Amino acid sequence: MTEIISVRFRPGGKQYYFDPAGLTVAEGQSVIVETGKGLEYGTCVRRNTMVEDGAVVQPLRPVVRLANERDERQVRENRGREKEALRTCQQLVERHGLDMKLVQVEYSFDGNKILFFFTSDGRVDFRALVKDLAGVFRARIELRQIGVRDEARMLGGFGICGKPFCCSQFLDEFQPVSIKMAKTQNLSLNPTKISGTCGRLMCCLKYEQGAYEDAVKRCPRQESFVECPDGVGTVSSVNLLREQVKVRLEDSTEQPKSYLTDEIRVVRPGKGRRPEGYEPPAKEELEKLRTQEGEQLRSGRKLSDGPADLGQVLERYLGDAGQKQPEKQGGRRNKSHGKAASQPQIKQDRSPRQAQPKGVAQEGGRPAQAGGQNHKRRYRPHHRRRPGSGQEGQG
Repeated sequence: MTEIISVRFRPGGKQYYFDPAGLTVAEGQSVIVETGKGLEYGTCVRRNTMVEDGAVVQPLRPVVRLANERDERQVRENRGREKEALRTCQQLVERHGLDMKLVQVEYSFDGNKILFFFTSDGRVDFRALVKDLAGVFRARIELRQIGVRDEARMLGGFGICGKPFCCSQFLDEFQPVSIKMAKTQNLSLNPTKISGTCGRLMCCLKYEQGAYEDAVKRCPRQESFVECPDGVGTVSSVNLLREQVKVRLEDSTEQPKSYLTDEIRVVRPGKGRRPEGYEPPAKEELEKLRTQEGEQLRSGRKLSDGPADLGQVLERYLGDAGQKQPEKQGGRRNKSHGKAASQPQIKQDRSPRQAQPKGVAQEGGRPAQAGGQNHKRRYRPHHRRRPGSGQEGQG
């Protein structure tokens, strides 16, 4: 067994093992360690732990000391100089006309080395740029080309899930992700939906791939010929997460029915013809495949659910609502009652005009109302008088 501590040099970066050299380091504490590039400042992400000898690469480099206030001040100064170095390098890149995008700048702990990270679609000849940078900063200059995934890790951000990038939080190394994983998980193959901000396939496709591969082994493939409690048929769709399938029965014209994978028996896997000479088992034998969980699935209920009749649920809900809001309903009834009471009065006002006998004198072709006042009536286009009627040309 070997005692180690795990140190990370930048947020989201890879973890490295170091020999604590007799020091007790707490998680989150800053340390100064010895590396191949000299002394470096890092943060402990895993306190003193014993691991197997085969889990580390010997010899382990030691921890020099715990970071003090002076070390913290020097690190803050380096962070300020990194911003200035990024602006200066960007100006020189534009002057040389290089096709490269600067991502980040890192100063070594002692300030003797400056590391520039950039992305580019192809190879870049930056020898002249290195000479100019060395003349400006009077330090050792190193330019390193990285990929778009490393760029997303350094810059950080939020994914489509609303959470910070996994690569900038806890992923130490990028795992290979393929389009086959999206197919296995029945995801949309639209690149905009399965790609991250970096433009590559999302790293989280790898998380559940093992569970999906295990479920694929237990579930039948689509278009398989199977036996189920209600007869024989063909699998029309498969839900890997719920381990359920929909079967299109041969002797039924209804919609496909849902069954659990424990309730079906595969006769012919995958696409193909029905086996020659196959005779379906008796209905009693097929009924043995039925389970209580599958029956609840087809009825749309669970063990803890109440009655499945929608009418009973609505009746109970409406009854509770009527008891909770008696005053509100009473107010509505009063309003409707008031409207209904005013309606007969309108009919009584119009009744004298409707009961007016024929032959009553008219003014301007319009019937005169009681009291000598003309009743204005607006005629619509489809109420126009026909030519030759007795009302035209009078008055």
